[in-house]
Amino acid sequence: QVQLVESGGGLVQAGASLRLSCAASGLTFSNYNMGWFRQAPGKEREFVAGVTRSGGNIDYADSVKGRFSISRDNAKNTVYLQMNSLKPDDTAVYYCAATLRYSGVRLPLSRNEYDYWGQGTQVTVSS
Repeated sequence: QVQLVESGGGLVQAGASLRLSCAASGLTFSNYNMGWFRQAPGKEREFVAGVTRSGGNIDYADSVKGRFSISRDNAKNTVYLQMNSLKPDDTAVYYCAATLRYSGVRLPLSRNEYDYWGQGTQVTVSS
């Protein structure tokens, strides 16, 4: 079965960096567009960043542009999220997700458009 397994979360101070990884199995990884979402307590799950299957197109939420960077390694079936200059507002559970959908303009922003999800990894940023 399909598995997406996130790792790399933790507790850091504001201004620090973290690199999240998401290892995929049970699917043809290079066929899927990949996204990172996050969900803070009491809030909706929101799109953070996404990358198309070839890596040729990338989208970011405005709140993370210039600080976060998404990348993928199709040979390793893994997608990454490099998070720099972390802020307390970045505190959330971070999820990776996979989708076959892509409009050709922008990656899907809604969680409902993603087919597979990981279990999430907690990122906590202290002030």
